[in-house]
Amino acid sequence: MSVDLARAKAAFALHFGHEPEAGARAPGRVNIIGEHTDYNHGFVFPMAIERDTLILARKTERPRLSVFAANFEQEADVALGAWERHATCPWMDYLVGVAREVELLGHRVPGMECLLLGDVPIGAGLSSSASVEMAALRLFEEMAGFRLSDPDAAALGQRVENHFLGVASGIMDQFVVRAAREGHALFLDCRSNAHEQIPLALADTVFVVADTGVSRGLAGSKYNERVVECAEAVDILNAANGTRHTHLRDFGLEQLETMASSMPNHVYRRARHVITENERTREASRIVTPGNASRLGELMNESDRSLREDYEVTCPELDLMTHIARTLPGCFGSRMTGAGFGGCTVHLVSSGHTKDFCAGLSCEYQRQTGRNAHCFVSCASSGADLAGS
Repeated sequence: MSVDLARAKAAFALHFGHEPEAGARAPGRVNIIGEHTDYNHGFVFPMAIERDTLILARKTERPRLSVFAANFEQEADVALGAWERHATCPWMDYLVGVAREVELLGHRVPGMECLLLGDVPIGAGLSSSASVEMAALRLFEEMAGFRLSDPDAAALGQRVENHFLGVASGIMDQFVVRAAREGHALFLDCRSNAHEQIPLALADTVFVVADTGVSRGLAGSKYNERVVECAEAVDILNAANGTRHTHLRDFGLEQLETMASSMPNHVYRRARHVITENERTREASRIVTPGNASRLGELMNESDRSLREDYEVTCPELDLMTHIARTLPGCFGSRMTGAGFGGCTVHLVSSGHTKDFCAGLSCEYQRQTGRNAHCFVSCASSGADLAGS
């Protein structure tokens, strides 16, 4: 666990005046490849990172959630059963949304005092929100005496996003944050929830995550816009083929190309990204265990180009960072990761070049933008669990 548990317990005792009874942690995630495919019922290939959200808690007699977010030095207090968005502390909405879904399943969330603390970068495309949701769920499971399967837990988190927060997201983030295995990436079919833990056997390579420092300001609205555009492509393809498919996952590139001139160009390009990204993701899942770093790097580069040109979810800073990365020795591949419009990039780098790569990327990015590029190396971490487990 990346967050210091002893310091967190001390902070809890200082704030609430007594020791916590229980705690849970959940990681952030980086998506190696398979971007904007999850809500199209496609395939994704993420891994959990060595950055965590930690929630410590103690039961109270009051039917309320009283939460101190140490990162923001903010406290929020809400009545259980009053399932409303918080006016001044948006981070509280993730816990309230999870508690609401738990109670809809018939489980009683007890009143609690909680301390929330984490080091998953916020607004960087590393699923800080899913990390909070899955840490909260694992805590509520422990305090209320029930346990969901990993697919059911992920689906609960997706409902929080879709129904409570109004984001038309897929299931990838919650699934990997809940179910990840140390040393593995998760190959997930976002329609059936069939999944496979794939060993990351890429000898002498590391994944470097680099933050552009640009907050994903357009990500929410543009994300929902892309969902609508993909649905438009499905309608056009169904009409042309006499089918009743529901998502782009159901169509091949050949079918799309025959309709290229019969749909708006931007809709065609959105569909082309999704269909080709699914194929890239399938191939990536097959080549990491044999250790084909060169081919994985090529697939990452192709994915980034598609996200930039076809799906149009990058930004100048993301494009600059991936361009710089590809010029540096030891870089096999580089791509934006997450929803886009800011946030992070992920790079597959030779272990022997890691230090120089991070220094070179940070220096050149800062020189050209005036922004600091925060880089870190992460192995594949484990999913949500009780704190200290």
